[in-house]
Amino acid sequence: MTYTELVTAVSDYCENTFVTADMNTMIKQAEQRIYNTVQLANLRKTYSGTLTTGVQYLDAPTDFLSAYSLSIYPTGGDYIFLLNKDVNFMREAYPSPTTTGKPKHYALFGPSSTVTTLKFSFGPTPDAAYNIDLNYFYYPESIVTASTTWLGTNFDVALFNATMMEAVTYMKGEPDLVALYKDRYETAIFLLKNLGDGKQRTDAYRDGQTRTTVI
Repeated sequence: MTYTELVTAVSDYCENTFVTADMNTMIKQAEQRIYNTVQLANLRKTYSGTLTTGVQYLDAPTDFLSAYSLSIYPTGGDYIFLLNKDVNFMREAYPSPTTTGKPKHYALFGPSSTVTTLKFSFGPTPDAAYNIDLNYFYYPESIVTASTTWLGTNFDVALFNATMMEAVTYMKGEPDLVALYKDRYETAIFLLKNLGDGKQRTDAYRDGQTRTTVI
């Protein structure tokens, strides 16, 4: 389902022509609702960079939402996965930013210059220019601007029903109609979670194939 097909379907089902800005808002809210409910592999991204010797902080990518893992490695060396801690732990464990060494921990630090840019704090402060690999959660480009997305192409039942739920609520639809699309959305999310939180995290070799009990 493309953006145009989604807009047409929602308008036809609601028997209403929405202002483009309102429709786009409903679609984006539907996408965010889905992306924060299911941890799809398609919502993961990798950032590769380099720490600066003697510098405790590193800017997070601008589209960063949360971390899956963060590792460092010297050129030609092994990966070392760092442990995530809160800022209070970092302040107590590494009170002096001038104390350097191979980092063991990291924390997500609040923005210092702009409200949209978060920072990572490392402890101890890096004693070398280590390479860094960050695997993180982000919002992919919305179907509103991309026209086609993985979600629209592979699981449009979730996107459509989530948008319909937003649209019916926007139109102040009858409670039974709101409940209908809420139920349809939750059914679609159950199927999507079965993919994102289930099938994408297993394989038949290690976990065996899914079986239904024979009666």
